[in-house]
Amino acid sequence: MQFDTPATTNPIDNLKVVGQPIPRIDGQLKTTGRAMYAYEWHDADVRYAYGYPVGAAIAKGRIKSMDISAAKKVPGVIAVVTAPEVGKLKKGKYNTANLFGGDEIQHYHQAIAVVVAETFEQARAAAALIEVDYTEEKGAFDLKAAMDTAVKPETEEPDSAAGDFESAFKTAPVTLDQSYTTPDQSHSMMEPHASIAAWDGDTLTLWTSSQMIDWWRSDLATTLDIDKEKIHLMSPFIGGGFGGKLFLRADALLAALGAKAAKRPVKIALPRPLLVNNTTHRPATIQRIRIGAERDGKITAIAHESWSGDIEGGNPETAVMQTRLLYAGENRMTAMRLATLDLPEGNAMRAPGEAPGLMALEIAIDEIAEKVGIDPVQFRILNDTKVDPEKPERPFSHRDLVGCLKLGAERFGWDVRGKPGSKREGQWLIGTGVAAAFRNNLVMPSGARVKLDSEGVITVETDMTDIGTGSYTIIAQTAAEMMGVAMDKVGVHLGDSRFPVSAGSGGQFGANSATSGVYAACVKLREAIAQKLGFNSDDVAFENGTVRSGNRSVPLAEAAGSGGLVGEDTMTWGDLSKTHQQSTFGAHFVEVGVDAMTGESRIRRMLAVCAAGRILNPVTARSQVIGAMTMGAGGALFEELAVDKSRGFFVNHDLAGYEVPVHADIPHQEVIFMDETDPMSSPMKAKGVGELGLCGVAAAIANAVYNATGVRVRDYPVTLDKLIGGLPEIA
Repeated sequence: MQFDTPATTNPIDNLKVVGQPIPRIDGQLKTTGRAMYAYEWHDADVRYAYGYPVGAAIAKGRIKSMDISAAKKVPGVIAVVTAPEVGKLKKGKYNTANLFGGDEIQHYHQAIAVVVAETFEQARAAAALIEVDYTEEKGAFDLKAAMDTAVKPETEEPDSAAGDFESAFKTAPVTLDQSYTTPDQSHSMMEPHASIAAWDGDTLTLWTSSQMIDWWRSDLATTLDIDKEKIHLMSPFIGGGFGGKLFLRADALLAALGAKAAKRPVKIALPRPLLVNNTTHRPATIQRIRIGAERDGKITAIAHESWSGDIEGGNPETAVMQTRLLYAGENRMTAMRLATLDLPEGNAMRAPGEAPGLMALEIAIDEIAEKVGIDPVQFRILNDTKVDPEKPERPFSHRDLVGCLKLGAERFGWDVRGKPGSKREGQWLIGTGVAAAFRNNLVMPSGARVKLDSEGVITVETDMTDIGTGSYTIIAQTAAEMMGVAMDKVGVHLGDSRFPVSAGSGGQFGANSATSGVYAACVKLREAIAQKLGFNSDDVAFENGTVRSGNRSVPLAEAAGSGGLVGEDTMTWGDLSKTHQQSTFGAHFVEVGVDAMTGESRIRRMLAVCAAGRILNPVTARSQVIGAMTMGAGGALFEELAVDKSRGFFVNHDLAGYEVPVHADIPHQEVIFMDETDPMSSPMKAKGVGELGLCGVAAAIANAVYNATGVRVRDYPVTLDKLIGGLPEIA
């Protein structure tokens, strides 16, 4: 099915199941420990061996020699596989870094060997005995130092322009020209990258933790140089990903190679201290923002330039993308530049582009609002636009940023906000901040298979994944709504390469795309049922477990017959996104307290108002948003991968040194969803929301800290050392 015209009334609009606050159908499995994650998958009749990876001890250079003799003598060791022995492997479509193979070192902790043993402890002990001699080369590890060497990246539209920015900026009565920085950040998901591999002849079975089943399967086939059909990949439960499991990683490849060498099924989990430098991360940015405005607050000129770095062949952090669409202004310019750095690979992390981009833009918007003397909420409303500012002939399919800001301000009590440094509670300085939230609505082709059996039970099969987002539940809701059955009559099977290829989980496209694929498959099944019963498929109703047309009603179980019926289809997308800009919007409000003696910042309350089309399940959607808000708090106040600029690695590569938010950091969160649908988005009339909840949060916190203290911090994270010298004295 192709979605190429706006959705009209369809069975989803009944909203008997879709849109309802239904608890997760997989929740009991997870809370009782019965959900099998990648490393936990087991068969009582199988003796698993354990693999332990060895990471490179340099950031750039070559392996001169590797002595594995001592490792092979350790009791229990079954096999040792080394990168030089394997030789250079092909890279898949989605891989930038060399995951394993050859003697070239691209980054610190790149996998160079794997030891397989009877126990984890034996493998780890043996791995520590491998001696490697390197030829080390000089590398580039400092983004600021590499700015002069940065080039225009070979990506789609690295630059954009409209009007004459330079002239408009020079003549603007009020101007802002500031630079902002965001640091490298780690995904730090709860479940590490982990895989179990088993060979049966030339066929590979892989249990892993993957957001994108087909991407991994395709790239693994390329890397191992085997037929894709010879790989069976399964990932039914994932303990978090945030983009870090979008692409094939070393654990899967090492498990496959280790299992082949050991002639045994092999388990590998990347140790936490290895994970940060071995896998991907959010790259640091340096951003310059210039804004020109009239004295009444109307933006006349806006420019956003961003510099980021990645390994050779990598991509930029697209931090300017939201600036092309978020605010009005006739004269505009954006530009991205990419430096080659010899740090670990930079790649997608929750809301790539918009998350770090809004960290800068939404501080800049507050700064220019202060310069013109307008409340920051009103300034954003004043500069709203209903069309793409760079292409005015292209309207938004649905945009309610103003509604989010107004409702949020009312619910949060924005009207009692004081001037910077003016509110106190004892030694605590109290401040509130706001930021707009923006994330483009993306969709991907997504397929599903829906079966009806003789008991009237609906079973959905798709290789869609659930990274804690609620995919199982919203897919079941979609099938239940389409087929007119209760939720207990629907079974959902996900994360298996034997099922139709779905959108997968990422980019905020998973929920809307995957449920649309299930919608398409259900349409096929409805047609098959109607045809079998001799009904006109255009005049048939599915409700309460029956199929009805006119005065005739047949139970679904009877319609299935003894052999059952199947519907399978893939939702593809037409050109609606070309004629109408599809985006999601929101507003974040935050109150903080800053200790006037120590500079310690504490979040007191947070509010997110989201406009993201139809909310398929307010329970799972709220969980997504509060999780994103929590992630934004970490990004604002303490998350930062510290770079050793002489040796080229992230020093704080574990959860002791890389701090993430805990419960005590987030005392109160509220989420409001605007009541809306977007017929141009999909037959579900929904959009993504899981990344929108992050976009703008860090800036709202930074703006609140400024309102509390009068100290403006433009370099994240907003730590106490950046505040303490400028805090007002306590009388």
